[in-house]
Amino acid sequence: MPLLRLENRGSEVVLPVRVFPRAASTQITEIRQGRLLVRLTQAPVDGAANLALLKLLAKTLDVRRSAVRLGRGDHAREKQIMVTGLTVAQLERRVRAALSA
Repeated sequence: MPLLRLENRGSEVVLPVRVFPRAASTQITEIRQGRLLVRLTQAPVDGAANLALLKLLAKTLDVRRSAVRLGRGDHAREKQIMVTGLTVAQLERRVRAALSA
C-alpha cells in the first residue's frame, strides 16, 4: 500500500488530502501520491464540503471533532488537515485500518 506523506508540526500531524466533492457517496477511497483521497457528497458551497470532510476524518481517526482542523486549502481540492492527539504512526495505522475495512 502506498505511503502517506505525514508530517509532524509541533503538537499536530499534517495529513494531506485530496477532496472530490459532489460524489455519489462519502468515503475515503485510497492513498495516491502521498495524499488521502476522499469523496464527499456535499457540494463545496458555504464550507459544507470542508465540514463534512472534518467530521468524516474525526470519525475515521476516532478522535474528537475539535482535534481535526483545516490547516490549508479552504477553497481548494488539495488540503492539509491538522490532527492533534495522535502520533504519525497512530494516524497512519488508523487510516490504513479504515481503508482495509
